[in-house]
Amino acid sequence: MTNKSIPETPPSVEVTPESDTEPTESFGALLSQFEQSRAHTPEDRAKQLEGTVISVSADSVFLDIGFKVEGMLSRSAFENNGEGIAPGDRFPVSVKGRNEEGYYELSRLRIAPVTDWASLEDAFAQKSAITGRVTAVVKGGLSVDVGVRAFMPASRSGTRDAGEMEKLVDQEITCRIIKLDVAEEDVVVDRRVIAEEQARALEGSRYSELKEGDTVSGQVRSLTSYGAFVDVGGIDGLLHISDISRSRVNKPEDALSVGQELQVKILKIDTEGRRVSLGLKQLQPEPWDSAAERYKTGQRITSTVARLTDFGAFIELEPGIEGLIHVSEMSWVKKVRKPSDILKQGDTVEVVILSVNRDARRISLGLKQALGDPWAEVPRRFPVGSVIEGPVVRLMKFGAFVQLTEGVEGLVHVSEISAEKHINHPQDVLRVGQVVKAQVLGIDTDKCQIKLSIKQLVPTSIDEYLAEHAEGDVVSGRILEQKSEHSLEQSSGLTIVELGEGVHATCRMAASTPAELEHKSEAKVDLSSLTSMLQARWKGGAPSTATKHETLQAGQVRSFRIVNLDREAAKIEVEVA
Repeated sequence: MTNKSIPETPPSVEVTPESDTEPTESFGALLSQFEQSRAHTPEDRAKQLEGTVISVSADSVFLDIGFKVEGMLSRSAFENNGEGIAPGDRFPVSVKGRNEEGYYELSRLRIAPVTDWASLEDAFAQKSAITGRVTAVVKGGLSVDVGVRAFMPASRSGTRDAGEMEKLVDQEITCRIIKLDVAEEDVVVDRRVIAEEQARALEGSRYSELKEGDTVSGQVRSLTSYGAFVDVGGIDGLLHISDISRSRVNKPEDALSVGQELQVKILKIDTEGRRVSLGLKQLQPEPWDSAAERYKTGQRITSTVARLTDFGAFIELEPGIEGLIHVSEMSWVKKVRKPSDILKQGDTVEVVILSVNRDARRISLGLKQALGDPWAEVPRRFPVGSVIEGPVVRLMKFGAFVQLTEGVEGLVHVSEISAEKHINHPQDVLRVGQVVKAQVLGIDTDKCQIKLSIKQLVPTSIDEYLAEHAEGDVVSGRILEQKSEHSLEQSSGLTIVELGEGVHATCRMAASTPAELEHKSEAKVDLSSLTSMLQARWKGGAPSTATKHETLQAGQVRSFRIVNLDREAAKIEVEVA
C-alpha cells in the first residue's frame, strides 16, 4: 500500500525587518493565520479539552478552552436547548475547526485526528467521530472531504429533502466512517448516526434529570388511539387516554391537539426501557375525596348515560365520578335483560342514589326507584277479596298473568280458572289480550305477587240453591251416609243428605236403641232397585210416607225441612219433615 499521507502544512510566517516596502499583509492578519494553523493541527484536534462557559447568547454557548480565542457550541448541543447553562459550568469538548468569525468550532464528542490512511483505519476500527467538509451534492448523496474523497449516502445525511442537502455544501460536519477500502480508496461516512448518538446522550441526561411526581412543561407531538406523545425537554412521554381527564375521553383528539402546550405530571420513569408515563388529570383535584359529602343515599339526581354494558348503565354524575344502574334496578314492570332495551348512550335520566362507597369508588343508582314503586299501593287498591278486571298478558303452563295496573300483574293458577272442569293448560280457555274478572285471594308485596281466582266469581250449584231457598222450606233429599255416635244405651247420628247435584245438607237424627242400630247396620240396600224411586220422588219432590221416627237408611229419598241456611258458609241443616 502506498503511503498516502494527508498533508496539513501550516503556512509559513515570515517576519522581515522594517523596510521602505509596504508589507502585503498586516501583522494582525499574519498572527491570526498562524493561530488558525495551530488550531488545525492533528494534535489539537485529538485533544479532549475541558471548556468553561464564559457567556450564553440566544443561539450559542461560548467557552474558554485555554486558547487565545474562545470556542463556541450551538445551544442545541445541550439538553433543553441550553436552558440552565450558566457561566462557570464546565464541559468536555473537542475542537472541530475555526468558523468565519474566528471562533473555534467545538463538539461534545471526542473527534479522532485524521492525518493519513492509517488514522482513517484507526477511526474506522474505533468507530470514532471525524470531521469533514461537504464539497458537493452527487447522485445518491454527498461528496465529503475527510482528507480524501468520501461518499455520504443521502439516507445517512440526516436531511429530509434535496433542499436541506444543498445547504450542507461547504459546511463542516461531524461524521463516522462506516465503510473503508484502502485498496480501492473507497470511504463511506455517516452523519446521521452521530446526530442520533448525540440525541440519545441528551435524552439519557434528561432522563436522569426527571423525577417521578414532578410537574413539567410539554408540547403535544402526536396523537394516537390510545393517548398522546408529549415532548418534555427532548423526551417523548406517553400521556395515556385514561390519564387525560377526570371525565371519560373517547378519543384523545376530543381533548388535545398537536402543538398544544401542557403542564403534565411525571407518573413513572422506566430508564432502561426509555419510557416516561405522564398524567394530566392528576393535576386536577380528586373528586372522590369529597364524593361522600356531595352524594347521599336517597338523593335524586338528573344526569346523562355515559356508557352501556351487559350488566348495567354508567351515569356520569360529574367529571371523574360515575354511578352504576344495575339491570335489576331499571324497571318495576318487566325483567330487563339488556340495558339497551330501555336506555341508550346520551339519554338524560333521573335516578335515585342507593348507596355510596368512597373507598371502592362506587355509587349504586336506581332508575325504577325514581319512577315510584307501583306495588306500594297494591294492598290499598286491591285488598284481598276484592274483584279486579284486566287483560291477560301472558299464558304459562301453570297459569295466566293478568294486569291489574301498570307494573302490577297477578297470577290466576290453572286450578283457579274453572270449577266445572279440569283444565290442562290455560290456553284451552283463555287467550292473551282477553279481559277477565278475578277475585284477589292473596298479596305478597315483598315478592311482588298477587294470587287471583276466576272460578270464585262463577256461581256454583250450592250458590244457586241458597239463593232459591229459605229456612222452613220443605225439600226432597236422598240420604247418602250416616255418622253415628255410640253410647251403652243409645246412639245418635249425623246424616248427610243430598238435596241436589253438588248440594249437601246435614240432618241430626234422634236417639236410637242398640237393637235398632244393630238392625240398621245389618240392613242392605239394593240401590239399583231404587233408581226409579229416586227419579220419581227426589226430582219430582214427592215426599216419603215414612214417619219422622222411622229408621233412615242410605239411599232413601225423604222429605226434609230446612232449619238453618248459612249463605256465607254455604251450609244447610235439615230435619225429617
